[in-house]
Amino acid sequence: MNAGGAETFTAAWKLARADYWLGGHVPEAERRAIYEDGMAAARKAVALQSSRPDGHFWLAANMGAMAEFFGLRQGIKYRSPIRESLETTLKLDPAYLQGSADRALGRWYARVPGLFGGSDKQAEAHLRASLTYNPNSTASHFFLAELYADNKRKAEARAECQAVIEAPPDPEWLPEDQEFKSKARALLARLK
Repeated sequence: MNAGGAETFTAAWKLARADYWLGGHVPEAERRAIYEDGMAAARKAVALQSSRPDGHFWLAANMGAMAEFFGLRQGIKYRSPIRESLETTLKLDPAYLQGSADRALGRWYARVPGLFGGSDKQAEAHLRASLTYNPNSTASHFFLAELYADNKRKAEARAECQAVIEAPPDPEWLPEDQEFKSKARALLARLK
């Protein structure tokens, strides 16, 4: 691949990443278009370099956000493609973005109803696996806290919330860390 192709690939996955972030921080009326743009950019990255994890991961992230924000119909539409993109990411590079594919698969298994493949056991296993790449991941600890809270495992949920709050800030993910710390404080207050 020539240098221009590599630049196009990088621009495509970075646009998908930016759209994922923006989609969660704009008015609801604008979200769908942003996530769709993110999915298109990620698909372009996959088409340019399918052996790299970036496009696969950010495609799954944008589809997952679309499914989470727009309900059951979108969840059913994207359920299998999300899992497939994350499993591809895991095969290509399990350490990608500090174990983000395991983290996202953990979230997937926690959010998808059991009838459609969800599993609390699988969710916990993937979230724990993601922590091997970054033991201080605020996202992984928060998703574990939610999983434990949903399953009435309050002491474990509180411990995971505390891990989020006490985690040192990651310079690469400061805005996300701040959001997860805020969510962990709110969840901890509900668990008292």
